[in-house]
Formats: sequence, structure tokens, C-alpha cells
Amino acid sequence: MTAAGPARLLLADDHTLVRSGLRRILDDEPDLKVVAEAGDGVEALEQALAQDLDLAVLDVSMPRLTGLQAARRIREHRPALQLLILSMHHNEEFFFEALRAGAAGYVLKTAAERDLADACRAAVRGEPFLYSGAVGALIRDYLGRTAGDPSADGLSLRETEVVKLIAEGHTSREIAGVLNISEHTVERHRANVLDKLRLRDRVALTRYAIRRGLVEP
Repeated sequence: MTAAGPARLLLADDHTLVRSGLRRILDDEPDLKVVAEAGDGVEALEQALAQDLDLAVLDVSMPRLTGLQAARRIREHRPALQLLILSMHHNEEFFFEALRAGAAGYVLKTAAERDLADACRAAVRGEPFLYSGAVGALIRDYLGRTAGDPSADGLSLRETEVVKLIAEGHTSREIAGVLNISEHTVERHRANVLDKLRLRDRVALTRYAIRRGLVEP
């Protein structure tokens, strides 16, 4: 709870029934209040920039922008807004990407009844929240850490955004509109990505996006 009342939350998930269940969990808590909802990553970004919020709770897998991509964009424009990532999957790569994106924590939806409210409170206080199993992941990462970030495959944030939208079937014109760049720039990013990943076409790019968790299979 903030000095002015309950913490104000944005809840973003592209599955309406899941979002409704998560909202029920949060609205049952007197110190937490969902004041905005979003059904995809772009809408989540727009809401985060437009609303007076204390915390954005973002599903990791959403259309147009993933929760991780939205988190990075939110962090860029509103660094004081706390972030929390939700996922169906105990996925260490997603967990570490969430931390790199500036999220205070990573909550498994399967444990939302138990963990979500406490995770939100911790995030609002600016404290980290680690789900069960995250400590082990952190220890393994510390022991096996090497220079660089091999999971990123050398792609920039913008290139990763373009890959996701291509894999979702958007045209260059549509991608340009979503990302507010020119079609020429979209095509340049596409060519750079294919060259970096040594891929030949959209089909191979889509398979890559699925492996990286940018889109659901």
C-alpha cells in the first residue's frame, strides 16, 4: 500500500480468462488495486505510459510485444515504474531475461494463488521476488557464468522485436506501424537478422522465434 492508498497495478495478459482470474486474486487484497488491463504487449506499453501506476504485471508471452520486450520499453520511458513478469513456465532463460529487463521478480502462474500478491507487494517496495527454484538458478548461473550473453544470439532489442512481429505474420507495413519506423528500416532489420542467424526465410525465422519463446507454437 502506498501513502495515498492501495498500490495501483496494470495487469497484462492476452488470455481473458487467465487475466480475470489473476485480477480476482489481486482485487481480493485491500492494499492492491488493478486500475488498468491490457491484452497484448503494445497495449501494455501504452497503458504503462498513460496511467498513474505503481506496478506493471506483464505476462511473458503476449502478441505484438512480449512481456519482456514491453518491460524493456517501459523501463526506458518510465524507469521508476516497478515491473513483475508472469509465466506459465519454469524457464531459467525467461527468468534471467526478466531480471535483465529490469523486473523485480518472476512469478509462475501455477503458483499465483500463493505468490502473486506477495510478489506485487515486494515489487512495489522495490524489493526482488524470487519464485521457488529461482535461487538454484541464480547459483548455477553464478557458478557457470561466462562473458557475454549467449542467449541473445547477437540481436539488438529492435531486431528481436522485428523477429517477433514477422513470426506473428505481420507485413513490413504493419511492423513499421507498430514500431513507428519506416518499411525500409524493417526490411534492413530483417536482412540483418537473417544474416546474423544464418537463416534463409520467414519459416526458419518463425522456428527461431518459437525456440526463443518470442511466440507460442
